[in-house]
Amino acid sequence: MANGLSGMDMLRFAASLVLVLCLLGGLLWALKRMQSGVRAGGGQRQLHVIDAVSVGPRQKIALVRVGDRDVLVGVSPTQLTALGSWPASVDVSEMVDAA
Repeated sequence: MANGLSGMDMLRFAASLVLVLCLLGGLLWALKRMQSGVRAGGGQRQLHVIDAVSVGPRQKIALVRVGDRDVLVGVSPTQLTALGSWPASVDVSEMVDAA
């Protein structure tokens, strides 16, 4: 074959394509695992957004669990402000009822 690819070239091309697809699949799997909160070392993330409420066009209030504490956070485009903090074992609905 003067102008075409030889059989060996086609085989190399196919093997390279399979290798690239396998690497891409592995990368996508790793990214999905990182997004779900599992670290490469096997530990769980220490930060979880429990709930968030929009209070303005670009502002919201979020309840965030950090380790064993819950933190109420005000979020704006330029700033995060801790509004309150308490142990995670405290039921928030009890605090709302008391207020």
